[in-house]
Amino acid sequence: MNILPQPVLSVVLAAGESSSGGKVDLDIGGWHWPVLLGVLGALLLLDILVIHRKAHVVHTREAAIESAAWISVGLLFGLVMLWEFGGAAAGEYMGGYLIEKSLSVDNVFVWAVLFAHFKVPAQYQHRVLFWGIFGALAMRLGFIFAGVAIINSFRFTLILFGLFLLYSGIKLLQTHDEGFDPSDSRAMRLFHRFVPSTDELDGQKMFTKVNGKRLATPLLAVLVMVEITDVIFAVDSVPAVLAVTGEQYIAFASNAFAILGLRALYFLLADMRDRFQYLQTGLGVILSFVGVKMTISYWWHMPIAVSLSVIGLILTVSIVASIRSESSAG
Repeated sequence: MNILPQPVLSVVLAAGESSSGGKVDLDIGGWHWPVLLGVLGALLLLDILVIHRKAHVVHTREAAIESAAWISVGLLFGLVMLWEFGGAAAGEYMGGYLIEKSLSVDNVFVWAVLFAHFKVPAQYQHRVLFWGIFGALAMRLGFIFAGVAIINSFRFTLILFGLFLLYSGIKLLQTHDEGFDPSDSRAMRLFHRFVPSTDELDGQKMFTKVNGKRLATPLLAVLVMVEITDVIFAVDSVPAVLAVTGEQYIAFASNAFAILGLRALYFLLADMRDRFQYLQTGLGVILSFVGVKMTISYWWHMPIAVSLSVIGLILTVSIVASIRSESSAG
């Protein structure tokens, strides 16, 4: 479950050393954004129209292959950043990618709870997650542009964002699993109040007709919950990525390529939460570290090589400790 292969991580760390210590300032051409959005759109179309055109159960082997492919695509774009903008930009991209990938693991486990609660058949789960990821990309783009604009206009908000992340990290360290009933949430009560719904599935359709009346199926309700949980997680992850880079292009690209691989990661890890008992602790420490980094960046910007090393070390230690704990218990 090592997110960045060691050779790639070493290259990025070495490249990041070339930075002067401050965040990079990219010269974005008129074609950079269209190309990035075009690549993301093409990858989404390939996924939904070719790879997952027919509803089917995604087994572990397929999920592992797809997860490796998505991670490879994300790392490949890091090399594109290195070639196009230099080592410092590539380092910031990899830092943002690693942070987003790490913090998204909790999102994966929440999806597992939602699908289990609403009894969504395994063969329909990918379609829900596809549209969930599509919505997440659009929301992250808005969040990132707004966040960068706020920080650029009011630099002192770096301290506020940093303290918020530190608080979130401490809260995550203190929080243990509690009962979560999605259907009893305020969002679901509002959904059923304003959207005519049925409890019956109609394949992987979001809407169906019953007695001539158009009704939402349970899949639409689950999609709404998936989008809501992504907004909640974005409140933490977007400021965390902005602690690494002040460039909207880098922030969105790192978020986007990390998020694209979440569906495969879900099918790979959804049933393995109990195996990684120290992962939540590790994520809490990462959030706290990034919060401190963002707070002090008002006065001093920590080199990206240091950030990547610390985050990678925390993630590795939490995973290894979890595996060893499970082995000794068994």
